[in-house]
Amino acid sequence: MSSFQIIVGSMLGGTEYVAEACEEELSALGHQVTLHLQPKFDEILSDNQTWLICTSTHGAGEFPDNIKGFVEDLRSNDQKLSSTAFFTIGVGNTDYDTYCKAAKNIDNILKTTCYKNILPLETIDMKQDIDPEEIARSWILKNKDHL
Repeated sequence: MSSFQIIVGSMLGGTEYVAEACEEELSALGHQVTLHLQPKFDEILSDNQTWLICTSTHGAGEFPDNIKGFVEDLRSNDQKLSSTAFFTIGVGNTDYDTYCKAAKNIDNILKTTCYKNILPLETIDMKQDIDPEEIARSWILKNKDHL
């Protein structure tokens, strides 16, 4: 099966639970999965990997502190990782005009740097009375043939 690197951006920990649910589901499907709660660009495997970016948005649309360095390194990376596929899950609240802005921004950065986008951006609205982990699990299962 495939090898996945789950890259997490989270300030308060809720997005970590979503990422862990994705990790469990991908592992159950037989994939090799590594979870990065403090992602460092140069420590994450990229050749023939699939990256799942799972991030919230902080403040006025910024990246969470734990993923800022990763994003800066990604932006300044000279090497285009054309063999790296990706998809993104954003966690946010539609009460804010910056709803999932960090997820949208990193999704766009990856699209413009020759990475292969395999699924459209998925957003989870925490304003609703939902179980975000179950939504993420269901989304993984619904799209398992594309992974």
